[in-house]
Formats: sequence, structure tokens, C-alpha cells
Amino acid sequence: MSNQVLTETNQTLHQQLNLQIANWTVLYTKLHHFHWYVKGPQFFTLHEKFEELYNEAAGYVDEIAERLLAIGGEPISTLKEALAQTTISEAAGKQSAEEMVAAVVADFESISQELKSGMDAAEQAEDEATGDLLLGMLSALDKHRWMLNAYLGK
Repeated sequence: MSNQVLTETNQTLHQQLNLQIANWTVLYTKLHHFHWYVKGPQFFTLHEKFEELYNEAAGYVDEIAERLLAIGGEPISTLKEALAQTTISEAAGKQSAEEMVAAVVADFESISQELKSGMDAAEQAEDEATGDLLLGMLSALDKHRWMLNAYLGK
């Protein structure tokens, strides 16, 4: 592979990883919002689940940023940068418990598609370690989506 192609390929991978950092940063805050504001008969279940998910999101931000640094990239690190790059919307406020869960499912679906794009970019860059990292996240999201959809009766 020529240096020009390698550089463009790595740049694409770096952009995909920064998109993931942006999305998980915004989702981390959104999940905190849901954790604090969920109400209703499923409060205890969802309060705990949202905490589990925001802790997982925080871990993903750190893992992706450290991987990006390891492969010569520069992870975004401010809320302004995250909000400028994210494809995830912030919490709308005043949502029912079911609306909160449905929003998380939709976000996980969006992130899953973008993880697949990141895996493609990792393959093009011949970076199996990054591809494996993203595949692990995709696998976890598949399970979360299944469970949250079961909660919604889907």
C-alpha cells in the first residue's frame, strides 16, 4: 500500500473512531439524564440499567481514545467537539420511561451501523486490533438492544 493510500485510510479510521468518541460522550450524558429523571413503576429497574449503560459508555470513550492515540490519532476531548461530530441527539427531557428506552434503542441502532463502518475502515487500514475492539462493542450493543426491545414488548 502506498504512503498516500495508507495516510488516507488511516485518516478515515481516525475519523470513524472520533465519531464513536463523540457519540459515546453524548450518550453518556443522555444516559445520566435518563438515570436521574426516569419515573414510574419500572424506576428501580431502569435507574439501575441506565447507570450500567452510562458506566459502559464511559469505558468505551476511554478505550476508543486510547486506541486512537496508540495508532497515531488525536481523539477529540471537548464537549464542543463531541456535539459538533455526534449523530446522537441529546436527551429531550420530560420523556416517559418507555420513550427513554426507545431512544436508547434507536441510538444503539445508529451506533451499531457506524461501528460497522468503523470496522470496514479498520479492515482497510489492516488494523485487526481496532476492528476487534469495535466488534466487541457491536456484540454488546446487539445484546442490549435485544434486552431493551424485550422490555418494550418488541
